[in-house]
Amino acid sequence: MDNNRKALSVLIVSTLAFTVCFMVWMMFGVIGIPIKKALNLNATEFGLLTATPVLSGSLVRVPLGIWTDKYGGRIVMALLMAITVPAIWLMSYATQYWHFLVIGLFVGLAGGSFSVGTPYVARWFPRNRQGFAMGVYGAGNSGAAVNKFIAPALVVAFGWAMVPQVYAAIMLGTLVLFWIFSASDPAHLVPSSTRFVDQLKMLKDPRVVKYCQYYSIVFGGYVALSLWMVQYYVGEYGLDIRAAALLAACFSLPGGVLRAIGGWLSDKHGAHTVTWWVMWVSWVCLFLLSYPQTTFTVLTVDGPKSFHIGLNVYGFTALMFILGIAFAFGKASVFKYISDDYPQNIGTVSGIVGLAGGLGGFILPIMFGALMDLTGVRSSAFMLMYGVVWVSLIWMYWTEVRRTEVMGGHAPVSPLAHAPSR
Repeated sequence: MDNNRKALSVLIVSTLAFTVCFMVWMMFGVIGIPIKKALNLNATEFGLLTATPVLSGSLVRVPLGIWTDKYGGRIVMALLMAITVPAIWLMSYATQYWHFLVIGLFVGLAGGSFSVGTPYVARWFPRNRQGFAMGVYGAGNSGAAVNKFIAPALVVAFGWAMVPQVYAAIMLGTLVLFWIFSASDPAHLVPSSTRFVDQLKMLKDPRVVKYCQYYSIVFGGYVALSLWMVQYYVGEYGLDIRAAALLAACFSLPGGVLRAIGGWLSDKHGAHTVTWWVMWVSWVCLFLLSYPQTTFTVLTVDGPKSFHIGLNVYGFTALMFILGIAFAFGKASVFKYISDDYPQNIGTVSGIVGLAGGLGGFILPIMFGALMDLTGVRSSAFMLMYGVVWVSLIWMYWTEVRRTEVMGGHAPVSPLAHAPSR
């Protein structure tokens, strides 16, 4: 195949592989509900259960990014997928809480695939198309939505234990397809003796720290809410697991698929402009989502009257849909920052930023559960997210916006937007 056809083939099969890996990574978001009932878990324990795979998938992102730079994405991705297959299958035999936590750590390795595929795919494309290519690959986040379509049907028809068995078979088949249709290019390798500890020194760069904070919202928040939303719909609106999963997919699906559009917008308008508006849209949505179901009484001239304020299931789902779109664009724009600022070090920097995003996805569900146990208010999860977005808006304003015109004739456009393809 010529280089363009190889690049397209690599992009397609890598995106497929990442979609399946993400589907597996989000598995507890659905099967955790019957497990929670069977083991009589509280909200904090449920949060830890769903977040455990996210922890291991996050911690391996930095070394995987380094190894991808050094050995190539094809071999690293294939080995990663192969390692997860036995762990996924064993999940169906777990019976105690600690079983799920331990096996979940190994299943969670699938989440590290992002730090492999991002630099692997990006290096097959010229710089002026890397934002779009990484956005298409990142659309594999839609595996969270695929999980919400497949897993509930399997749970209802066969029980939760069938889900990991089916997912193990899907992962194995995807591994075979990936190996057949992917390719390697020695020119993409970056000779390096960099160690994990050395790579963490990149955190001394304030830009890297800032991108980590952005990504902990748009990706960490996406992962956390994808894991949390099914049980939120069940508890808040009394839906069954299939209806809850279907509505939760209204957040997960655009949050993954539309990442490619976010990459294209970042190529055209610049990462800064896209990220700034993403944060504001997220801020508005989370403000409205934070308001709990409230009934209050007003003393009128005709006597006391009661009023109720709160989002119904339709308004809630509409806001989650908009939030999912914003997060999709934000995930792409953050990595456009990275490809612009660190073109020779995409793998390692994306590993660090991906680690921060993954840790956000690990910590947030646990905090969601702890807040709900503490306050009894389900929307406290959105109150927490609202506060985190405030931090990003303030940080972005002081470090970027004060010196940049966001709109108008002098607004910045990516210098690579009109660069010719090579």
